[in-house]
Amino acid sequence: MPNYLITINPDVHTLKDFSEKDRIAVPAAGVGFQSRTLQIEAAKLFGADNFQKLDQISISLPHPDATAALISGGTEVNSHFSSAPFYYQALQGNKAVHKVISSYDILGGPATFNVLYTSTAFHDENPKTYAAFYAALREAANWINANKQEAAETFIRQQGSKLSPKLVLDIINDPENDFTIIPQNTFVYAAELHKLGVLKSEAGSWKDYFFPEAHDENGS
Repeated sequence: MPNYLITINPDVHTLKDFSEKDRIAVPAAGVGFQSRTLQIEAAKLFGADNFQKLDQISISLPHPDATAALISGGTEVNSHFSSAPFYYQALQGNKAVHKVISSYDILGGPATFNVLYTSTAFHDENPKTYAAFYAALREAANWINANKQEAAETFIRQQGSKLSPKLVLDIINDPENDFTIIPQNTFVYAAELHKLGVLKSEAGSWKDYFFPEAHDENGS
């Protein structure tokens, strides 16, 4: 799944257009997925020494609050590095909201957003539990792709969601969103964040940080 950096500032169309007057909402300023993704792009645009340049105008704010801020347009928060379903809601809720850049643009294509993880000790000490969970995860991904309408209904029921069934189905049908257990474009983080000194250890491949069960997949 992608994340979209969206804004209501009509003068902002690239990362270079942001100024100290702007405020970018992210779930965890400086350390979360969104901030790390921006740091990778900032290093390309402004140089490695300035990879935290956009952190200076980033603030920590939950996705729902940031979405409400952009739709209302009445707070200091005028930008948001947003995930689904929130950027869908913002783009529909305020015509001034527009996309600046996608995480896919930064990472060079479709990339994994959500990852489930556990410790090596748990994996090694509970092989049957891990195998059952991994098989269930694969089954769930396949089921969603084969039963999209029912998947949307199940999501709304299980979450007690107030999102419209049409919006949820639109999100599932969006070709940018891929329900899969295959890691995609994760090594960009391992390589680029090591270069910036954020990660002390250097990974040789994506398989270094995924368990062997995933190694036969065509991951990256």
